[in-house]
Amino acid sequence: MDVRRSSDRFRGGDPAPGVSAGIETLHAFSFGRFYDPDNLRFGPVLACNEERLSPGAGFDEHPHSHTEIVTWVVEGELTHRDSAGHATVVRAGDVQHLSSAAGVRHVERNDGEGPLTFIQMWLAPLEPGGEPSYTHVAGIADSTPYALPESRAMLHVRRLAEGERTAVPEVAGVYVHVVRGEVRVGGEELAAGDSARITESGGLELVALTAAEVLMWELASV
Repeated sequence: MDVRRSSDRFRGGDPAPGVSAGIETLHAFSFGRFYDPDNLRFGPVLACNEERLSPGAGFDEHPHSHTEIVTWVVEGELTHRDSAGHATVVRAGDVQHLSSAAGVRHVERNDGEGPLTFIQMWLAPLEPGGEPSYTHVAGIADSTPYALPESRAMLHVRRLAEGERTAVPEVAGVYVHVVRGEVRVGGEELAAGDSARITESGGLELVALTAAEVLMWELASV
């Protein structure tokens, strides 16, 4: 198990006034101008970014291709528009999946009155190309994992009360990201923003040390 701490994440964006006013990004993997050859990916997972946008802040239209982009809104409302004609407001507890395929452009903004925080995860598809697609699942439940067959992956959302336990999937690889609270897995304690990259997960349990919210990617290969 490879544990990465929140304090080790690369800070991007620009929370101060200016061109990128009101945007702060925390990167768990090598990203953009921050290049780390030892931290490029974990299986199909290419990025896990925590985005914090002040009211009125956002990312202007920009392109993506050959990437599965999955977004979990933690707080606030995310306005999404893309070149395939989709326009959605994604709220806390919702999952959004943009399959960029051969190419798509989109806009992401905080048009609400309060702060916006979301976790955006990028996964590599098994096959490049194809037509872009978009899925929005409102209010996803703990017992309903989100399947991502394009990357042979499955997203599990776990909201746990203090002392509650949940099994770690027994698969080739599991990527764990703690959204809030504190948990213990495999003898390691993880706090908000911490992550763990797990192989040989047989018999592992995740235990909530406080009320917690955790994202777990079940990966068929690493």
